[in-house]
Amino acid sequence: MAEITWEEPFCGEGNSCFRLGADPDGNAYIAVAGQEDRYLTDSAEALRALVKGIKAGKADHLLG
Repeated sequence: MAEITWEEPFCGEGNSCFRLGADPDGNAYIAVAGQEDRYLTDSAEALRALVKGIKAGKADHLLG
């Protein structure tokens, strides 16, 4: 398994803290802060689209 380099946690309102990461092969990762062993992985473009959609309010129904 490739080594993941994690960024500092990004914390929104409440308890929603996430970390983004990348590996040397160009894969991107997202995980709940403190649970980096349980992550989602995809291309950087796909995860970027996911984060932009969440920030635009397209997933508010999932965050309740």
